[in-house]
Amino acid sequence: MTRKISVSLPDAALREYLNPHADVTVLEWDFAGEPPQPRIDIVVPPYMGGAQVLRRLEGVETALVQSQSIGYDGVAEALPAGRVFANAAGVHETSTAELVLAMVLASQREFPRLLRNQQEGFWETKPTASLADRRVLIVGYGGVGKAIEQRLIPFETSVTRVASRARTDESGAVHGIGELPALLPEHDIVVVGVPLSDATRHLVDDAFLSAMPDGALLVNVARGPVADTDALVRHTSSGRIRAALDVTDPEPLPRDHPLWSTPGVIITPHVGGASSAMRPRMGRLLQRQIDLMLAGQPPVNVVLGG
Repeated sequence: MTRKISVSLPDAALREYLNPHADVTVLEWDFAGEPPQPRIDIVVPPYMGGAQVLRRLEGVETALVQSQSIGYDGVAEALPAGRVFANAAGVHETSTAELVLAMVLASQREFPRLLRNQQEGFWETKPTASLADRRVLIVGYGGVGKAIEQRLIPFETSVTRVASRARTDESGAVHGIGELPALLPEHDIVVVGVPLSDATRHLVDDAFLSAMPDGALLVNVARGPVADTDALVRHTSSGRIRAALDVTDPEPLPRDHPLWSTPGVIITPHVGGASSAMRPRMGRLLQRQIDLMLAGQPPVNVVLGG
C-alpha cells in the first residue's frame, strides 16, 4: 500500500528545497495558530523559537519532530511524551566553524580597532597578534568542534581537542573534560562548543577563566549559560583576557550590559548557523527524512524518543 505523509514547515522558505511528491502533503504551521490538522507526520518547528514552543504539539499526533538546530537543551522537558525528536546535525557545523574563524581572526588582528580607525580616517600601523603558531584548545569535540579544527589547521595552529571523555582517534589524543585545569594555562585561544547540560552549565566559571593565560582569547559558540556571565565580565573588564561571543546569558543581551562596551570583547547575536548555507542543507536533511519515511525506514539524527 502506498504511504501518504504530511509535513509541516514553519514558513515557505524550505519548500523550494523539497521534491514534489504525490504522496507528500506540505503544510505551513508557525506554531502561533492552531495546527492545520490533528496528525502531521513530520513537524518542523520554527528556527530559534526555543524549546517551549514544542508544548504546542500536545494536541497533535506526530511521527517525527525535526528540529532546525543542533542543540536540544530544554527539549525533553517541553516535548510531549512519546515523541521522536531529531536534531539538525550536519546543517550548521560549517557555518558555525566559519564564524569561529572570523571571530578569532577579527580578535587576533584587532579588527574592532581598525574599523574604528577607518571611521575616523586614522592611519595606525600597529602590529597585531597572529593566528599562526597559536595554541588552540577546542572544548567540545562533536561535529562543530571537528569542523572548527579542520579550518584551524591550515592556519598553522596547534590544536588540542577536549571531549566529555578521553579517547584516541586517527589524529591522536582527545582529552577528557577533567583535564581542563591542566590544559587551559597552555593555550592562547579556547573555543567552547559543548552542548548545554547540567554538567556544562557554568563550565566557563571563575576558575576556568583564571586558568587561562594573560591575553588569551575565549570563544563561546555553545550556549550562553555554559559561561558564568558575571565571571566573564570580571575577567574581560580587567583586560586580562579577551572574548568572542556568539551566545550570551541572558539572550538577547540587554542594551546596557557591560559586555557590549568592554574592550577586547566581540559579540555576535547567536548567528553561528545563520548563513546562506543553512536552508539548502536543512532542506536536504528534511528531504532525506521524507524519503526515509516513505520507504518505511527509521529517521536519522534522532536524539530523543525512537
